[in-house]
Amino acid sequence: MKRGIILEAALRVFSAEGLHGASIRAIAREAGYAPGAIYNYFPSKEHIYAAALGESLTRLRQATETAAAPADSAANRLIGAGVAFFDFYDAHPRDLDLGFYLFGGGIEPRGLSEELNRELNTALLATLEPVRQAARDLGADTDRAVVIAADAFAHATGLLLLSHTRRLNLFHLQARELMRQHLQRLVESAACPGAAAPLRY
Repeated sequence: MKRGIILEAALRVFSAEGLHGASIRAIAREAGYAPGAIYNYFPSKEHIYAAALGESLTRLRQATETAAAPADSAANRLIGAGVAFFDFYDAHPRDLDLGFYLFGGGIEPRGLSEELNRELNTALLATLEPVRQAARDLGADTDRAVVIAADAFAHATGLLLLSHTRRLNLFHLQARELMRQHLQRLVESAACPGAAAPLRY
């Protein structure tokens, strides 16, 4: 319970001050504890941020896996998991801010330590694994399946940005429906490997 209180307090501080502006002292004050109590659970504010993001990614992974599990075809698994990815962040915009380190700092490359980044990036890729695996089951080769998962990720985050800033209203379109339509195109490209050559990076 105390750990949960600390994480919630930390998210409020991160939201107001950003990762770099936050401090253990401020997080402790927000949680109603002495700073020493925080160190009993986390060695640094970066570890607090990583714990909060890790829990968010666990919930996201559960959402994409749950959506894909009952689907009766690989195509429906891909679409279901992709829509679930979009829906999760659409319903929880604070988690999107958390995942992209947008608290108090805008859009630019950010991260934590090399070890924490590696763990969190692995957790993020796991949330997209149902999309990648469905693409493979549809006939995409290994490289193409990775591109399809990355494409779904990029399209979802772009639509979420447009939706939550209300820029999509300019076109009188619904972000969720655009996401579903794009996933259908990805299904078609996975099922017809010759339709789109794998991208190389």
